[in-house]
Amino acid sequence: MQSSLPLKSVEVDFAVDSSGFTSCRFVRWFDHKYGCVRQKHAWVKAHLMCGVKTNIVTAIEIGGKDANDCPFLAPLVSTTAKNFPISEVSADKAYGSAKNMNAIAAVGGTPFIAFRRSATVKPGGLWEKMFYYFQFRREEFLTHYHKRSNAESTFSMMKRKFGDSIRSKTDTAMINETLCKVLCHNLVVLIHEMHELGVEPIFWADSSIIGQA
Repeated sequence: MQSSLPLKSVEVDFAVDSSGFTSCRFVRWFDHKYGCVRQKHAWVKAHLMCGVKTNIVTAIEIGGKDANDCPFLAPLVSTTAKNFPISEVSADKAYGSAKNMNAIAAVGGTPFIAFRRSATVKPGGLWEKMFYYFQFRREEFLTHYHKRSNAESTFSMMKRKFGDSIRSKTDTAMINETLCKVLCHNLVVLIHEMHELGVEPIFWADSSIIGQA
């Protein structure tokens, strides 16, 4: 969070997505159906929110590797809204729910979340308004929605520079190593924006935070 603050005057539009980081640890189990032992790599699933202009990560949540994406949007929005003005948030179908749309609207943003084919106007309220927006002004809607691809670009940047796997073996260490990758990514973005936009990062400007560190 602290590493993203120097760009709070730059970012107003955000995107949400999730991606996994594999580890060198294997998870083994007995497959009763076929009567044999199977194994696969353990992995960590990171859910993040990033700015669509600079790809700075403003919030991150790491939950269970098989956890549903949808519940993570609201806390990501809440964390980002503490430091950034939110104009709009883009996300794919996995985050589609009336609760998530209302969470975005509650901080002054407009939700551009893709609708599943089976979606209807039944939830009403903001969901209904955005559903009609999607149905009758689709080209305009998709112009905003496709900003979501910046979240995929953020993960791509991160994995190309710092690798798509982690070396840690314990659950806590795997989470911490993933967070370190995100922090390193943010520092790279800040260095780039120092030259591109003339941003001068100032960390721990709040003396009360320094006292707690």
